[in-house]
Amino acid sequence: MSRSILTALLALLCCACTSAQADDALQPVNVGYYEFPPYSWTDIDGQPRGSVLVLTERLLRHAGYRGKYRSLPGARLYAGLQDGSVQLWPGAGGKAELRGHTLESRNSFGEFNLALYYRSDTPPPDIPDGLAGRGIILINGYSYWKPINDMLENKALGLKLHRTGSHAAALEMLLRKRGDFLLDYQTPTEATRKRLGISPLPHTVLQRLQSRFIVSRHAEGSAALLEALDRAYEELDASSLDLSLD
Repeated sequence: MSRSILTALLALLCCACTSAQADDALQPVNVGYYEFPPYSWTDIDGQPRGSVLVLTERLLRHAGYRGKYRSLPGARLYAGLQDGSVQLWPGAGGKAELRGHTLESRNSFGEFNLALYYRSDTPPPDIPDGLAGRGIILINGYSYWKPINDMLENKALGLKLHRTGSHAAALEMLLRKRGDFLLDYQTPTEATRKRLGISPLPHTVLQRLQSRFIVSRHAEGSAALLEALDRAYEELDASSLDLSLD
């Protein structure tokens, strides 16, 4: 092996060791997330991806932490926050299941909307009475806030709930009239619609939700972690760094 190649390899190994040592110096944080593209998702190699997770890692490292990411369905994510095995969730506050178990950041890093989609041959419904007896398509693993759950569980409305595993399948069900309405979060639905080449669908926004960092009260150092994240957000925002979500 030539001296120049050996020198280059040694330099790469030194960089790798330095990077590993730097990571070891950062306090690990167990971060749970939804499969919620394009904000958070898992690629074919099992790696976490998405603009929310990129922002989360940037803020964690600025604050002296590093994330250990795990994709979880809603029920398991909430259970982890309730027992402390999940320390951090970049999501939205106000969940009834998490009341008393979590703390929420003072800064919001974005907004996402919950919308009711329908076909162009369907008139805009009066909500909730206009949904009585109709079929509502839902995505498995997603959960909603109390007013929406109350509506879905209202026996007087007699809603027919149809569940499926993906945004693409849900849109297909709606277009094939296997349900009258689709209840879904707007950003992943619109991304999927555009990817599939589906024309814009009429919809009504039911809720506008603020994205916040949620930490478990049952994890050691949770209050300090949340304060560090808020402070990191404010410092980077003051430095004119673009913290917007793609």
